[in-house]
Amino acid sequence: MCRNIHTLHNFAPAATSDEVNAAALQYVRKIAGTTKPSKANQEAFDRAVHDIAHATQHLLADLVATTPPKNREEEAAKARARAVASGRYSAA
Repeated sequence: MCRNIHTLHNFAPAATSDEVNAAALQYVRKIAGTTKPSKANQEAFDRAVHDIAHATQHLLADLVATTPPKNREEEAAKARARAVASGRYSAA
């Protein structure tokens, strides 16, 4: 699956529409195998992004969490620390 699609459920603050749309776009790009569709496919591409973002919003609204929401900044710091520890990125 795409590495650029991140978990959107159970965070404080909740996922924004922009985050949901970005995840939908990444998903459609992966499935379509292209980052920029041809003019002939642009309408279908855009419709798929819209439909997936819409379904994702409904899913996130319906999911129930049994644990307290995670803090976005803390989770981002942990992800950066893991990336540095793995040697993929330098500590800047």
